Amino acid sequence: MAKIFKFEDLTDVDLVIDAIYEGGLFGNAGDDPITKLMNCGNQGGFRYKGSYESPAFCVLYSEMASTEWPDEIDFQKGLFTYFGDNKKAGHELHDTSKKGNQILKITYELLHENQRNKICPFFIFTKASETGRSVVFRGIAVPGASNLNRSEDLIAIWKKAEDRFLNYKAIFTILDIQTIPRLWIKDLIAGIRDSKKEPEIFSKWKKGGAYRPLIAEAATLLKSKDQQLPKNKFEEVVIKRIIRFFKDEHPDKEYAFEKCAVEIAKMLQGIVTCDRTRPWKDGGRDATGIFRIGTTQSYTDVEFALEAKCKEIDIGSTVKETSRLIARIKHRQFGIFVTTSYLADQAYKEILEDGHPILILTSTDIAEIVIKKLDLSQDKNQESLVLLNNWLLQL
Repeated sequence: MAKIFKFEDLTDVDLVIDAIYEGGLFGNAGDDPITKLMNCGNQGGFRYKGSYESPAFCVLYSEMASTEWPDEIDFQKGLFTYFGDNKKAGHELHDTSKKGNQILKITYELLHENQRNKICPFFIFTKASETGRSVVFRGIAVPGASNLNRSEDLIAIWKKAEDRFLNYKAIFTILDIQTIPRLWIKDLIAGIRDSKKEPEIFSKWKKGGAYRPLIAEAATLLKSKDQQLPKNKFEEVVIKRIIRFFKDEHPDKEYAFEKCAVEIAKMLQGIVTCDRTRPWKDGGRDATGIFRIGTTQSYTDVEFALEAKCKEIDIGSTVKETSRLIARIKHRQFGIFVTTSYLADQAYKEILEDGHPILILTSTDIAEIVIKKLDLSQDKNQESLVLLNNWLLQL
């Protein structure tokens, strides 16, 4: 269970990985816990101390709910993907009120020039729940990653609203530091850059550029029911529309979702082929396919099997349903289990603890993949539902 810090105590507490820091209850901007924790601004995704050209530190905050700009934490690799603050047409890439994209530009220029000693620490916070102001501390991050070059860690990407415009996509590494001492934060607030309280891992990165990411242990990969279900109202609308289409409207209700699951699998990077098996003799698999590992010049192909379940969002898939797929995975194969609901605890634990090579795509994964691929937007809800419906009708 996550550690919880009360709002009234926030000026004196350490920062602990995945701990919850409660917001106030006064109903105004003063309820913001990040301001009280870090003595910085109370609004926006970028909140820094000092000048944006050379901040003492920078807080990156995300609600992790935007379908347009999907910030993401890869817990298995210790990477954080964060989008800049030029999120609407009408401004030049760096012309933003909070100077967030300026901070990114300067930071990654310093990184590429090997001037890491001039780069400030980045503190990552995400929203704790859909209600209230509470936040979760996700770690201290530095720009770039060990496997990325200078053309991959900060990318300017085009987006189209009424007009085309650019925004940044930045990759950070969350360092393997479990607790950030309050004394170091106080030194940073006071403008002390080379504090003796600075964590050793961060100091080593500044000196030698060694990335030591915070990587989730296998036990933490078990997702709860809530983590498998839609993260926001728009994802819920999308997944429920898919369920209703295949449960109530499609003439071939028994097997129709299998084709949808195949199309969703094809949206994943690395999938070369994915084809449905004959429904009356499928050998326990709804589809089979090829996943390609490597480059266009040098690669190996791995076979996989796919199982699809279209279920109501509150009815989980059980061991009985996952074991059907597990039993059919042969040597050097893996499986993909696609469900519009979630995996029950016992089924999920069996897959992880026994080391079965199964990729699990649940309700929230399906919604996220479809939203991204079809470029659906919560801001254009009706238009997006038309696009979704047209896609379903083509299956």
